[in-house]
Amino acid sequence: MTIRLLLVDDHQVVRSGLRMLLASESDVEITCEAGTAREAIAAVENCRPDVVLMDIGLPDMSGIAATRAIKSAHPEVAVVALTIHEDEEYFFKMLEAGAGGYVPKRAAPEELLTAIRAAARGEVYLYPSMAKLLVKDFLAQERPEEGVTSLDGLTDREQEVLRHVAEGATNDEIAEILVISPKTVARHRENILQKLSLHSRAELVRYAIRKGIIKA
Repeated sequence: MTIRLLLVDDHQVVRSGLRMLLASESDVEITCEAGTAREAIAAVENCRPDVVLMDIGLPDMSGIAATRAIKSAHPEVAVVALTIHEDEEYFFKMLEAGAGGYVPKRAAPEELLTAIRAAARGEVYLYPSMAKLLVKDFLAQERPEEGVTSLDGLTDREQEVLRHVAEGATNDEIAEILVISPKTVARHRENILQKLSLHSRAELVRYAIRKGIIKA
């Protein structure tokens, strides 16, 4: 199987370096490139890649927003973040947006190739330092003093709403799916946050990933 790859980075020199790096790999084919988020979204439509190698710092909108748009329109396309950012904020936001891999630009070429191949298989690959952040977050959230209750504290309808929220659906979209009003969805969201002692959608996404409600 040849992996069709889309390179997204606003620096031509970076894309050139990646082309040189990947040129000798018989199972990877760079089908197109993009220097902005909007170009990347259009390229997915035109080139139909298997994997998008996505930078976060793009000039028109963030790679996070681009990833969210790509995964919304083409959930079958895998996205791997290749970025200078190694802090929690960007990491968790990329996972929330639907990325299936996260590799810092300082990583060895072998790490990047492993991430690309894993993503093409539908698997998740996290660079070791980033995986530690996920474990750290998991352990912190699981401590009793953090106040996170078990999933059993949610009603069946609240669990449905939680899953759709974590997958990125809006209140109006959830209302249409569940055949209820947007106001009812909003009320369920507030109840979920209160029961789980969480405060944002990002925290709901991490909770849903830990509990196996959605896949990272």
